[in-house]
Amino acid sequence: MRAGKLDRTIAIERKTETVSPTGAVVSAWLNIATVRAEIVQQSASEFLTGFGEAESGTIVFRVRYLAGITTADRVTYAGQVYDLKEVTEMGRRHGLELRAVATG
Repeated sequence: MRAGKLDRTIAIERKTETVSPTGAVVSAWLNIATVRAEIVQQSASEFLTGFGEAESGTIVFRVRYLAGITTADRVTYAGQVYDLKEVTEMGRRHGLELRAVATG
């Protein structure tokens, strides 16, 4: 993976739950890594939903290998939040390909 292609900065976040002093469970997104990434593919696909047409923006990021990334995590890029749908290892811990869908 060439460093020159990693021209974007993304944040990988994981949902955490803590118990407040009052005993309530509070959910928050915790930044676990800020990494350089390459955008491989970006598209907008339309599909029919129960309420009519909707648009879903999908994007594929390539990053250097980072252990522990799962589809339960999310990515923040350029002020937009993306849910991870697929995490694919490239080579032998060479890198990761993160397929994500924009959230509404």
